[in-house]
Order: sequence, then C-alpha cells, then structure tokens
Amino acid sequence: MTSGITVTDLSVRIGSATILDQVSLRAEPGQVTGLIGPNGAGKSTLLAALAGDLVPTSGRVALDGVDPVRTPAKQLSRHRAVMLQDTHVAFAFLVRDVVEMGRRPWAGTHRARGDDTLVDAALAATGVSGLAGRDIMTLSGGERARVALSRVLVQQAPVVLLDEPTAAMDIRHQEQSLGLLRYLAAAGAAVVVVLHDLNAAAAYCDRIVCLSEGRVAAAGEVGEVYTEEILSGVYRWPIQVLKGPGGLRQVAPARGGGEGCLNGQVNLLLGGVRSGNSREVLALRQG
Repeated sequence: MTSGITVTDLSVRIGSATILDQVSLRAEPGQVTGLIGPNGAGKSTLLAALAGDLVPTSGRVALDGVDPVRTPAKQLSRHRAVMLQDTHVAFAFLVRDVVEMGRRPWAGTHRARGDDTLVDAALAATGVSGLAGRDIMTLSGGERARVALSRVLVQQAPVVLLDEPTAAMDIRHQEQSLGLLRYLAAAGAAVVVVLHDLNAAAAYCDRIVCLSEGRVAAAGEVGEVYTEEILSGVYRWPIQVLKGPGGLRQVAPARGGGEGCLNGQVNLLLGGVRSGNSREVLALRQG
C-alpha cells in the first residue's frame, strides 16, 4: 500500500508573488482528499508541486515515499498519475492510443502483461469504449476529460492527483467519474482532487483541505470544514450549510447578489440603468 502524501511547510514564490505560503497537509491512502477554495487560492499550484511538476521555493513533499522533484520521470510515473485541468491534446492520436500511454511506466516490467485487457477495462469504466477509434481532437471537452481519466485509471499508480476532473462533464458523467475515485481509494490509493463543486466535494471526499490566499484556511473531515463561518469567509460570499439525507453536508450560496455589482461601469453596459431599478434588471436576467 502507498504511504500517501505528506506536505510540510510548502511555499511557492514566483517573482514577488507568494502563491503558496507554509502549506502543510496529509493525504492518506484509502481516502479521497478534496482541495477546495476560491479562484487564485493556490489549488492548481499545490497539485503541481505534489506531482513534481513545480519546484517549491521551500518546504518538502513526500509522495509515496519519494521526493517528486528529485525522482526521475519514469520512476515517478510509477508512483503517481496526474489529470490536469486542460485535457487538450495537440496531436491527432486515437483515443485508444492516448489511454495506452498510461501503461508506458510499466513497459519492460512484469506488470506490462495484460496491457490490452487493462486498456479495454479503463475505456469501459469511463464509458468511452465506443470512442476508442476516434481522433482525440474530434471529441468534446467532456469526452476528452473521460479519456484522460481512463489514462489515469490504467496507469495503476498508488497516488492519483486530479485538477477539476469533472468540470467539462455532464451530471451523469460527473457522478460516475467521482464514483470511480471512491473505488480507487477503496483499493488503497491516495486520491487528491481539486473541485469547485462544493456539494460534490462533500459527497465524495473523506477529508477537505480548504485553501485561501495560498494558505490552509481549514482542514479536516467534511463536517469540520463545512461551516457557514469558514466557507462564507473564504469565498467572501454568504453560504448556508445544510444537512441533507444521511447527514450529508450541502451548501446553498446566497442568490440575487448581482445587485451589488451594478456599479457605474455595469450600468453603462446595461444601457445606463439606474441602480434604483436593479431589482427589475435582476428579474430580467434571471427570467
């Protein structure tokens, strides 16, 4: 079993900007750890540092017992699989070829036996078997994301890192894909996933790390992080936290907040509508 991920006092600075500031966290094997937080909080930067794709300014990452920055690429790919936000492929590969790339870390080892069977299983798991012979560049964004997830699955790495994997998917495939992450964790993998959908994170993650302005604002089980005080403060927006069926946490952001955005510049764009008529404008926009 993997030893998971341990991050200690990790900082990333680019020029004069501090992107991550003294971040520490633990992602356990057998669990799905969700990274949440507003835009610019440092989630994607943190995931890149975990993957070894970004050298931190200071601090330490231990991923499945290795330092991802100092580990050769092929060896590292046996420890972790990564799905990035951008699933665009620049060349006209067939879908099956893209998924087969996930088996390359094991080429020449005893684990290379049965590669074709594993690729078939990965294609089927995400529902893209029927696309296997298609040019990857002809697929929709959601279809490409499912192909990328198939590649991650077939890699069979003990640590799995995903950056907004379901952002382009419809609701059916979102739920199916997040369910696959639960299966990976149940099999012993340490899964870390960046999610903007707070309700999905609450439903599928065992633990949550909430980032704000490059720091850990809160970390723990869903119930510990999902409080109105924490979420409203981090997102700078009124958020109500409810208990759904089975005690599952659900969030409900305040609606109708567009009124406060109707400043002079926006009034110009809306044809000079006066702020006194903002409710009328809002009704038109929502209708």
